[in-house]
Amino acid sequence: MPDMKAESYFQKLGELLSGAEVTGGDGAPFSLEEGMGEATAMILSLTPAALATSANALPKALLIGNGGSAAIVSHVQNDLCKALGIPAMVFNEPPLLTALANDDGYETVFRQMAELWARPGDLFIAVSSSGKSENILSAVEAASSRGCKVLTFSGFSPDNPLRRMGDLNFYVASDFYGFVEVAHMALAHFMTDNALSRRSEGKESR
Repeated sequence: MPDMKAESYFQKLGELLSGAEVTGGDGAPFSLEEGMGEATAMILSLTPAALATSANALPKALLIGNGGSAAIVSHVQNDLCKALGIPAMVFNEPPLLTALANDDGYETVFRQMAELWARPGDLFIAVSSSGKSENILSAVEAASSRGCKVLTFSGFSPDNPLRRMGDLNFYVASDFYGFVEVAHMALAHFMTDNALSRRSEGKESR
């Protein structure tokens, strides 16, 4: 990326955030407001009040990402658990992650954990800047086959495969890691903040 001044950097970041593209599982476009409404509803479906009328036993959020995206999903897990009281797991616990990678290859690690933990009614959140990481794509396939709802965040190429795999997909149109990762974190933070706000206002169902 060419040298930028702080003002132009943050201006560009704002443009990318407000221009984030959202699509459904069939590729149909949503406005950013509509997409965030749908994502918030996915989160709120896992809250204690929603579970009281749910036929599914203890649905949870499962979150995956590599590198900087792993840090993002760990932050989201923290907000889901602490702020919203939602059971949530990340698949980046080092001993298990390294054992699976050492024995079976890193491309299999998230899929194996999805096969172990994913259940119908769970929400599977996948974050990948490129949208092309093999271990992410394989895990999403496994989660979908087990009846999970899938929420994805990607960037880089507009035709990246992850963008077509979720029930709801957020895409940031940049090939610069810094912009994509910060935008993903902001989008995810709005999602959890909005869920908390709606719950506080007694608006758990839209």
